[in-house]
Amino acid sequence: MMNIKRSSTFGQMGKMAAVLITLLAASALPTALAAANQATLTAPHSEITDEIRAFCTNIADSARDQRYLLQKQELEKLQADIEERIITLKERRDDYENWLQLRNEFLLKAEGGLVNIYKNMRADSAAEKLELVNINVAAAIVMKLSPRLASQILNEMDAKTAANLTGIIASAATSGLQKDPT
Repeated sequence: MMNIKRSSTFGQMGKMAAVLITLLAASALPTALAAANQATLTAPHSEITDEIRAFCTNIADSARDQRYLLQKQELEKLQADIEERIITLKERRDDYENWLQLRNEFLLKAEGGLVNIYKNMRADSAAEKLELVNINVAAAIVMKLSPRLASQILNEMDAKTAANLTGIIASAATSGLQKDPT
């Protein structure tokens, strides 16, 4: 029986020793950490600078890669915006060209119709009406009429207006413009 008591006493003592060692270690840990922090704080400035430099050197490549990636994404976003604007401009240009074509077709029809109107009028009546419209429009209409009808209309006009029309028609003919001067 004695052997049993002795082993249980040693077992209890072992447990108490383990608890005591744990308590001592726990009380010594904050002191050890404080000593390590103090050693870091009192370490030479060059060692800390060297550590910082080493850290920065180690992350420099990844930081550069990340910066390039962000710049690439920004450029891609700008490129997409430019392409979108180009598409918008092409659409607007197409709309404008369609509108311009319709306008030109209308002007050709209107011009032809207007010339036909003056062609079918009496010379004195046509001269009276042409004196009231813009001089460039009148010159364009007279240029499109047959020479015989144009001379009759100019003959019926006020001398000053006829002279102005003749000057416009002559300048258009001498400058090589066979088109409408308006």
